[in-house]
Amino acid sequence: MNIVEWAFGKRMTPAERLRKHQRALEKTQRELDRERTKLENQEKKLVQDIKKNAKNGQMGAVKIQAKDLVRTRRYIQKFYQMRTQLQAISLRIQTVRSNEQMMQSMKGATKLLAGMNRQMNLPALQRIAMEFERENDIMDQRQEMMDDAIDDVTGLEDEEEGEEVVNQVLDEIGVDLGQAMGETPTGLQSTAVEQGKVAQAIGGDPGDDDLQARLNSLRR
Repeated sequence: MNIVEWAFGKRMTPAERLRKHQRALEKTQRELDRERTKLENQEKKLVQDIKKNAKNGQMGAVKIQAKDLVRTRRYIQKFYQMRTQLQAISLRIQTVRSNEQMMQSMKGATKLLAGMNRQMNLPALQRIAMEFERENDIMDQRQEMMDDAIDDVTGLEDEEEGEEVVNQVLDEIGVDLGQAMGETPTGLQSTAVEQGKVAQAIGGDPGDDDLQARLNSLRR
């Protein structure tokens, strides 16, 4: 703490001054509310006294109390007006405080963005992106070469095995197709009959079940 702060107190920021004034306004509003409440209670008592004196025929006292009632109600109205004005000022200060807070937030965000922009190296980012794209292309090419090599190793055997299975079940296809369709084309009737005879001749052969199972697997 320097000598100026020691002698005159610590220098307050604008936000602190606004907060101090707002507290003072709120305190004044509470005091006005208390005074207005007292006057309203006094007004109720005057009304009761006026009714009582009027019933008792004390018109002199009634006139005096009536003037006092008018004056009390006038002060109550003034207290309402003063509180409304103070509340408007307090709202104005609150608006200024909110604007100040928003400005400080924007100021901090601007500094943060400026620092991030200064640290951002666009050429380095472009270089990293190009390197990533190149490495990704290399990985795709290697994966494609590996897939081709695997297909070359396994594809021939699969093809030969597939041809063998097809050759084994060709004779059964015509019979099964005829049974599934319910009708046999005219050009294929003789062939179907001959194949049916062959099937009947070997009906007890255990290999038929194996062939039928393979045919069913091909249909799937």
